[in-house]
Amino acid sequence: MKNLNLPNKLTMLRVFMIPFFLLFELAFPGEIWAKWVAFLIFGAASLTDKADGTIARKYNLVTNFGKFMDPLADKLLVCSAMIVFAADGRMPALVVIVIVAREFIISGFRLIAAEQGKVIAAGPWGKAKTVFQMVMVCFKILDINAGFVFVGNLLMWIALALTVISLVDYLWKNKEVLKDE
Repeated sequence: MKNLNLPNKLTMLRVFMIPFFLLFELAFPGEIWAKWVAFLIFGAASLTDKADGTIARKYNLVTNFGKFMDPLADKLLVCSAMIVFAADGRMPALVVIVIVAREFIISGFRLIAAEQGKVIAAGPWGKAKTVFQMVMVCFKILDINAGFVFVGNLLMWIALALTVISLVDYLWKNKEVLKDE
């Protein structure tokens, strides 16, 4: 990691935090202290997403590695949390499947675009989707009372809607990628 710039190091830190988040989510079910530790780890990892992008743009440190790894790190972080939530009943499996399927579709679409020499950045719907997913996960981690559960569920449905809207928007705006030449 010594050859990586600061934004890319933050992205990799986010990836390395995932197993520790999962440890506290899975190894100590029902323990309030473990929920708070998992929340802090997930929250810190989520904040690195904002920080790495801001630093990369401000100091012109945008790299191909960062363009690839940053969205992948986000997907790994959020999807791993949602899979845990589906497994323990905090989220319907169908919601998780739709959200994960969207991520696979977009990743495949970006791969096709890259083969054509095109880099497609995330749009405002996709960015909003990511923010709502991360905030939703924070509330789902802290399902310690009815208020957290209600807000977490509300955010889950908003995140699901944004997931579908961002997928349709992304595919529509970039439909020329799928056209044969």
